Amino acid sequence: MTALSYAARDSLTMLRRNLKHAQRYPSMTASVVAMPVLMLLLFNYAFGGALGAGIGGMSGGTGGTIGGTIGGGGSGDRYIDYVAPGIILMAATSGALVTAVGICVDMTEGIVNRFRTMAISRASFLTGHVVGSMIQTLISIAFVIGIALLIGFRPDATPVEWLAVAGLLALVTLALTWVAAAIGLMAKTPESASNIPLPLQFLPFMGSAIVPTESMPDGLRWFADYQPFTPVIETLRGLLMGTEIGDSALISLAWCVALALGGYLWARTAYQRSAKR
Repeated sequence: MTALSYAARDSLTMLRRNLKHAQRYPSMTASVVAMPVLMLLLFNYAFGGALGAGIGGMSGGTGGTIGGTIGGGGSGDRYIDYVAPGIILMAATSGALVTAVGICVDMTEGIVNRFRTMAISRASFLTGHVVGSMIQTLISIAFVIGIALLIGFRPDATPVEWLAVAGLLALVTLALTWVAAAIGLMAKTPESASNIPLPLQFLPFMGSAIVPTESMPDGLRWFADYQPFTPVIETLRGLLMGTEIGDSALISLAWCVALALGGYLWARTAYQRSAKR
């Protein structure tokens, strides 16, 4: 067997280990899935009437023609079509918590030191965690999409556009998972590992997930327009609901590649340094 074959075999073993952990201890995964679902229900049923009515009168900006396409021409009854793409992205960000905590637990409980004494690929530990977390997160995203469809979300995307949505969400998940892996390696305790990724979960709310950025004060609007998640939300919204995408797709891809590469290099460096302690 080649070195690559050994690495793939060992990574698959680590992947099975992490998936079995998720199966035996589902509370963490369930709590992460519950947050975006609760947010979806809250914003649709509690705030949807007021927010949807306000969005219906807006057009242009990063959100495209909101009044004509999503807002129902001023009515708030289709707010679910506006907010769902942002909440779906929140499901992707929530998965970072599982990754960070899982890696930190392994690091602090000493199992990693045991792995380092075994004849296994050094890359398999992180690869197994990242791929396992991606699988869990993508299942969570599918569950959130299913709940959104049940409560009235009605995308008009074609099969090709749905494939593009799946690809973009997978790329976002990969990028955030590598960033979370680095956080888990750097955190001193599982508690801190669970707290550090929290801003990632709520950053979409400071973008265009809930309301268009043009409704925000100037300083917040500038931040919302240029943070990573706003172009991702607008790309998802455009693919699912037919609003204008513009250059959001290219910006989203650039952010995802930059975050994935940066997170990978950060995680690899942190893992190498931990072996020298």
